[in-house]
Amino acid sequence: MVEAFRNLNPIAQGLLATLFTWGLTALGAAAVFTTRDVSKRMLNTMLGFAAGVMIAASYWSLLAPALEMSEGGRLPTWVPAAVGFLAGGAFLRVVDMILPHLHMGAPPEEAEGVSSTFRRITLLILAITLHNFPEGLAVGVAFGALAANLPSASLAGAVALALGIGIQNFPEGMAVSLPLRGEGMPAKRAFWYGQLSAVVEPIAGVLGAAAVVVAQPILPYALAFAAGAMIYVVVEELIPEAQRGISTDVSTVGAMVGFTLMMILDVALG
Repeated sequence: MVEAFRNLNPIAQGLLATLFTWGLTALGAAAVFTTRDVSKRMLNTMLGFAAGVMIAASYWSLLAPALEMSEGGRLPTWVPAAVGFLAGGAFLRVVDMILPHLHMGAPPEEAEGVSSTFRRITLLILAITLHNFPEGLAVGVAFGALAANLPSASLAGAVALALGIGIQNFPEGMAVSLPLRGEGMPAKRAFWYGQLSAVVEPIAGVLGAAAVVVAQPILPYALAFAAGAMIYVVVEELIPEAQRGISTDVSTVGAMVGFTLMMILDVALG
């Protein structure tokens, strides 16, 4: 099975990898069938953990390879990484301003984006979808980079990134579905919305892989773009949500653990 996966083209690998990350989100969302509620302390821990994984992945799996690939080029080494990173953040900022959404735990009057008549649950799902798009994009770009046959782009490194994103998606699925269940939503419907939030990841994964396979010169920019988009999500969404209300100390611990785990995965496997 491992050999069969290795022989697939990078776009197919990116699709399978992001289907894996989506599957772990769905597995986490399935917790609604065994419990009804999640404590604020546990929710903060999960959000902090996700933030730590994404920060570590942004550097070790995306920015570091982007810098290495840019060495010896016509431009200074830092230019592709800096341009791509800022472009990723700018892209998410524009989408954030346009797409109607509501962050978890925020009152309806704090909805962001253009004014809409969407229901609260729709706004919540849109917020999580906005969060998950950069994750799928990052995994797809990492696998698409394999087509360049560069030493800094390895299958093990791409698998480590997918594994790290998948691990943090498991508690993320719980963080979406359990609060909905706690508000009285039926378990099946809460599960549906929980897994639905990550459906965008396979789509973003295929787009990211295809983009760098077709246009390999943009690879360092694409890796940094995905990193910038993920850091934007961490700073704009995950950290504020994890620090909202009580038990905020555990979110910091969760971030430290998530960062360490992703660092170990990338260094050990990559």
